[in-house]
Amino acid sequence: MRVTTKGQVTIPQEIREKLGITPGVEIDFLEEKGRIYLVKRKGQTKKTHKFRKLRGIANVKMTTDEIMALTRGDK
Repeated sequence: MRVTTKGQVTIPQEIREKLGITPGVEIDFLEEKGRIYLVKRKGQTKKTHKFRKLRGIANVKMTTDEIMALTRGDK
């Protein structure tokens, strides 16, 4: 593995999956007896978008123009 000029490395996919490291997850590097350990910060849970559970449940039979008129306050 090579370190970039910005000090970045790519965590292998197998390791990311095993540790549950997804975009936005915070990690720490710990040094112990001359070794460096990568650990996921405690208390981290997989965040889901707050509207994800509502996706796909709308059933209004309106055209886009009708919806736009409602949101704009057009009569």
